[in-house]
Amino acid sequence: MRNEILDKIFFADCGLDREKLSAIVGEALHDADDGELFMEFRRSENLTMEEGRLTDASFDSAHGFGLRLVSNEATGYAHGSDISEDALKSAARTVRAVIGGHKGVLAQPPRGTNRRFYGDADPLQERAFAFDAKTRLLSEMESYARSLSPLVRQATCSLAASWQAVCVMRGDGRLVQDMRPLVRLNARIIVEKKGRREVGVYGCGGRTNYAEILREEAWKGAVDEALRQALVNLEALPAPAGSCDVVLGPGWPGILLHEAVGHGLEGDFHRRESSAFTGMEGERIAAAGVTVVDDGTLKGRRGSLTIDDEGTPTERTVLIEDGILRACLQDRLNARLMGRRPTGNGRRESYAHSPMPRMTNTFMLSGSCAHDEIVSSVKKGIYAPFFGGGQVDITSGKFVFSCTEAYRIENGRIGHPLKNAMLIGNGPDVLKRVKMVGDNMALDSGIGTCGKDGQSVPVGVGQPTLLIEGLTVGGTEA
Repeated sequence: MRNEILDKIFFADCGLDREKLSAIVGEALHDADDGELFMEFRRSENLTMEEGRLTDASFDSAHGFGLRLVSNEATGYAHGSDISEDALKSAARTVRAVIGGHKGVLAQPPRGTNRRFYGDADPLQERAFAFDAKTRLLSEMESYARSLSPLVRQATCSLAASWQAVCVMRGDGRLVQDMRPLVRLNARIIVEKKGRREVGVYGCGGRTNYAEILREEAWKGAVDEALRQALVNLEALPAPAGSCDVVLGPGWPGILLHEAVGHGLEGDFHRRESSAFTGMEGERIAAAGVTVVDDGTLKGRRGSLTIDDEGTPTERTVLIEDGILRACLQDRLNARLMGRRPTGNGRRESYAHSPMPRMTNTFMLSGSCAHDEIVSSVKKGIYAPFFGGGQVDITSGKFVFSCTEAYRIENGRIGHPLKNAMLIGNGPDVLKRVKMVGDNMALDSGIGTCGKDGQSVPVGVGQPTLLIEGLTVGGTEA
């Protein structure tokens, strides 16, 4: 049934003959080092309720193709929203313009796979969650938030879902297809006390259907957590500035690892020698006990994929093992030019974008220390369980991250909450400053989106509790 649905979308509905399409792609990619035809069909929706009103109710449907030819380092790419024989022939003529720099090292086709890490169900077609049911639930979420505290001034609740079907055809006619569901729920709550306003935000989601995240305990849990964060921030004091020990909580703080370290381990930055970790494979780049992996095979996770956007099956790649740099994340182009093996990390935002090496679910494995043991070892420092936005320079590895929730640690005890704490450092240095690794690795709740070169893709992050020694903290209290 699954293959029948995909064949209908990409062939019958588009009036395409598979053999003719294979001939067009084969002729377009003749004498090329690599390349593929990527076809996509996507439906998405977003519903947002605020102040009892539906402020956003959007639905989008898009389909199109991208044809890529790779010759040595040159890439010819043509895309369009008209999946037709004429459009594909025109695209084939366009991409042939880069032929001439052929390296003579053909990229081997991706291996096949029968693994599946999520279902085929389209969350936008779930009968139990029609439009009226979704709006009623958002309204119920808002009412529930207001019932929890008289300090609630505003509650904004949203649902988002997409269903993507992809088809990747190579020059020899080989074809792989996939169906990818994605859902997300968010709660944002503003509280006010004595003229002071603070906000708390929490969300959850993954590659599943609405039924999983719209269970009462799930959406109430999201509202409860958003309100808890807002109330904590309402009592927060200005964060101190200076250097101190920092304890990062499990789960979402892995976003620091993703940004400060993960991007620097993507193959294109290494091939161009623009990463702070360039040329360091086999060398120690982190403290003993630090093991970092990227794993696109986790069931139902936001960053998981059965195949990447080049048709390569995803896998579990050990990036750092006990502090030693072992590997980078590779798409097909960079892997071929570096003499490496693709790791299933070739990703693109849509058919209108060429693929590049990107993370999937990137996280640090557990160590041997208990959470309480780590906190109690700190005489004076900061505990940061939740992060907000941040900025990273890939070449230098320097980063700045804001903490959306943080606490003072004094004499081994978590104390008063802090506001406006900023963590400042650089990736290569911060990994070496890890002194204790917790035994409680956790993944984020399923809300991560990563941006690179103007493209955004869903990702996952995670880590155990970590103690980082002597990290610079930017605050508003001298």
